[in-house]
Amino acid sequence: MKLKQLLSKLHNIVVEIVFWCSLVVVAWFAGQILLFASFKVPSASMSPALIDGDNVLVWKPTLGARIFHLFDALEGKRVTIHRLPGMRKVRRNDVLVFHIPYPHGPDHIEMHLLKYYVKRCVGLPGDTLSIHNGFYHVGGYNGALGNVESQQRVAERNSASFLPGVYHTFPRDSVVRWNIKEFGPICIPKKGFSVVMTRTNYLFYGKLIEWEQEKKLDCMDDTVFLDGQKLESYVFEKNYYFMAGDRTEDSQDSRYWGLAPEEYIVGKVAFIWKSVDRYTRRFRWERFLKKVE
Repeated sequence: MKLKQLLSKLHNIVVEIVFWCSLVVVAWFAGQILLFASFKVPSASMSPALIDGDNVLVWKPTLGARIFHLFDALEGKRVTIHRLPGMRKVRRNDVLVFHIPYPHGPDHIEMHLLKYYVKRCVGLPGDTLSIHNGFYHVGGYNGALGNVESQQRVAERNSASFLPGVYHTFPRDSVVRWNIKEFGPICIPKKGFSVVMTRTNYLFYGKLIEWEQEKKLDCMDDTVFLDGQKLESYVFEKNYYFMAGDRTEDSQDSRYWGLAPEEYIVGKVAFIWKSVDRYTRRFRWERFLKKVE
């Protein structure tokens, strides 16, 4: 009788432990989806705001959590992404985590869940952005954009001091000869934005249109074709952003690969929750819980 009572008691304890462990696991995954996510800063392109070895926390309710089919995304399939209402929209100079738009090369946009950038947003949907002598400018906006001190260093350098792969930028065209010092102007598409399809706009927006339509875009002379059909103009279905690293002279950002789709934005960085020197493995205690601005 005592053995039976003991076994019954053990059974109840095991069931309770399994229940609470399952609840913790479910709560953790729910939190990861709806509330927060942690990312390790992979390079020095955002220094001094963020440095290699910083671990940042993204608080998802700020911009709104994304809902999509996780397993399809992990398999590399294209997924439909829905964003829950957030506390606010993206603002200029927000530091954002987003999926690399071209994880497998410049041929087409795709989302890789495990490949991401941490950059600062300097251009919003609807903005007209340009770079003059290394400094970012947005039409109608007079505030500072990005790391002004780093832009000043770019302005002071001789053009010949940059490596060709650093000096020449998107769209890397013999006619549109943009570079790290002189870039644009480029209109950043927002939903409903219409463009006439010239050769130049094909260079600027071709990959975005292919991604939206899931069709092949071609240009012959100054005529653009979408899956073989002449395309005279195009109305965008999505919003896009211009992302920049704070270390302007050494950052793979929108100057080199183009614009980031809104759907690929994971969220705004809230603070550094941990920082570890990659070489010494020592904690940088002075950076713990540091707010990112």
